[in-house]
Amino acid sequence: MIISNGGVDWRYLPQASLAAVVSLARLPFSTAEWLWMTGREEQIKITAPVFIVGYWRSGTTHLHNILGQSPEFGYISPLASGLPWDILGLVRRLEPLLALALPEDRYVDNVAITPDSPQEDSIPLASMGPISYYHGLYFPKRFAEHFRRGVFFEGCTTQEIEAWRRCHVHLLKKVALHQQGRRLLLKNPVYTGHIARLRGIWPDAKFIHIVRNPYVVFQSTRHFFRRLLPELALQAYDPLAIAEIESLILESYPRLMGALASDSAVLPQNSFVELSFEALEANPLLEIQRIYAQLELPGWDAAEPRFETYIAKLAGYRKNAYAYDPEVARLVESHWQPYLEWWQQRKPD
Repeated sequence: MIISNGGVDWRYLPQASLAAVVSLARLPFSTAEWLWMTGREEQIKITAPVFIVGYWRSGTTHLHNILGQSPEFGYISPLASGLPWDILGLVRRLEPLLALALPEDRYVDNVAITPDSPQEDSIPLASMGPISYYHGLYFPKRFAEHFRRGVFFEGCTTQEIEAWRRCHVHLLKKVALHQQGRRLLLKNPVYTGHIARLRGIWPDAKFIHIVRNPYVVFQSTRHFFRRLLPELALQAYDPLAIAEIESLILESYPRLMGALASDSAVLPQNSFVELSFEALEANPLLEIQRIYAQLELPGWDAAEPRFETYIAKLAGYRKNAYAYDPEVARLVESHWQPYLEWWQQRKPD
């Protein structure tokens, strides 16, 4: 990846060197785990996952964290997310020690990260293969290319997409073993546009789509990428990269929402449910109960007290605040007007 993306700038050599040393040190353990899985993967059967989808910053993490309280669900832990090739070996053995290295929050907001926080699969898949929008954050000189490849598979060969599918299945089967066979609850903004592809892999998968006011989504997504770029970049970048991010956000939202509408239209009623972040925020337990009822998920009685306890702990949480100047409103309205009308959303005060 380093060679094909134009190398690493000198100021980032310490980060890249540390990553290389750690990877080499893990190589014997990662290889042994890969060989162990290679001989058993076909025999590992897992229940079709439940996927949370929605554009970046639409509330997918909040919903993931609430639903993750259910004892019925398994998920990708932070340490498994960081070491996807070592989930069944090093992660299990070093979890208490590695937990000390976790950041207090996610850099982009005030959501805490604990050893039990559910994680999406974007970062582990980026560590396992070349198709991921995260590679654009590591190598910003090719940000747009990696974003379009990672989000839409644009420009990817059939062989590359098949390699991504194998990594996806390999990862989920390992996570299922790590989570003792519980049904996996996964979230990934990219999957908003790939419901049909996921159904091709997991025919009985269920999907939860969460939508949020597009004005807020635009501001928050722009902040998300601007905040992560200096944390993850291994190359210098100029202000044009920031402008490029804004254009990609405006371009990708309608494409993902259009694919979602097409893919979800043919799903059985008990396989797809949609809710708004605003409704979840106003009455979380009612919305979670509605999800359980429509998707016909088991275990409500056992999970309800856990949901209530977690929701109570969120009292006082402070969201990021944004100013909605006329230029931002103009951008959102000129690119996303159909969705403002569809969801009857207006600019926040």
